[in-house]
Amino acid sequence: MRFIPLTLFLFASFQTIYAGSVTIGGNCSVGDNRLQAGTYQFWSDCDAVSFCSDAGVCTAKRCRRDEFPFGYQQGADLPPKCQKGEFCPDEGSDCQPLLAVGSACQLNRDDQCEGPQNFKELADTSGRGLNVNGSVCLNNVCMFANATLGSNCTVENTPYIAYGASGEFIDIVSRGNCKIGLYCDSASHTCMNNKQLGESCGADKECDSWNCLSTGVCGVSASTPHHFGVWVYVLVVIGIIGGMSGTLTGLYFTHRKQRERERAKRAQYWREQNAFHQNLMQMRETARASILSLRNTAGGRESDESQTPMLHSAGPKGSGLRHHLAEDGSTEFDEGLMMRKDGRF
Repeated sequence: MRFIPLTLFLFASFQTIYAGSVTIGGNCSVGDNRLQAGTYQFWSDCDAVSFCSDAGVCTAKRCRRDEFPFGYQQGADLPPKCQKGEFCPDEGSDCQPLLAVGSACQLNRDDQCEGPQNFKELADTSGRGLNVNGSVCLNNVCMFANATLGSNCTVENTPYIAYGASGEFIDIVSRGNCKIGLYCDSASHTCMNNKQLGESCGADKECDSWNCLSTGVCGVSASTPHHFGVWVYVLVVIGIIGGMSGTLTGLYFTHRKQRERERAKRAQYWREQNAFHQNLMQMRETARASILSLRNTAGGRESDESQTPMLHSAGPKGSGLRHHLAEDGSTEFDEGLMMRKDGRF
């Protein structure tokens, strides 16, 4: 497959570009293949699992660069990775042999270029991606990263769109073909020594730590671990213990206040219930006493009314008449009705 260098344009305003959606077997155009502005991600009319062939038809990808490529469903059959000495292009069309120096390559695809004989000496082992096996792809051309101190070098400046607290801004990534420990000056196109900590800088590539601070001096590498004194760990432990103790103490007093409030509520409830019970008992005793009083009063009246008239009628009338008849010796009445002198009838 022949590679054509791509001319890249960065617009002042970011334009939204929709990803390709044509599935396998659909029509596409190779002329639509491009890198997205600002991110420089490869884009085509086809979806993530296919590429646009020379026949203008979306075809399933035949190779992959990543262990877990984007767009494939879990458990799907993935295309194979290329063997040593080959590379898979951005399109994912077919595995191809590594490219010789001077060949056209794709942006940031150092892995497409063939390494030099002394690649072990030139290769970047820092993990910063300065080159791959001593080869770099600059301005879409393969070359070796072997330019020495003071010699001419090639530089590539790629502007990316980045986002921060203040909004959108341009982040320029500058790369060159100088040996490890050197950088390609953008103004003079000459390889210079990397700067050490505290030296003035204008870009990350100038610092040996690859970290140019906002103050304009080289700082420690962003991947450098921070070491703290023993006193820091002591303060942290004291803070943790103090925080736990304060939390437990606060919870204890809070719960105790809650328990006291609940206890006061229960005590008030039982006092109210006891007073209510006492009132009921008093009402009951009062009602019982009233009923007994009424019964006694009614019983006394009935006794007076029932006994007094009977004594009055039986006494004066009956006894007086009988005594009178008995004394007169009258025979008009039955003798059986007369009272005898001994008091019996």
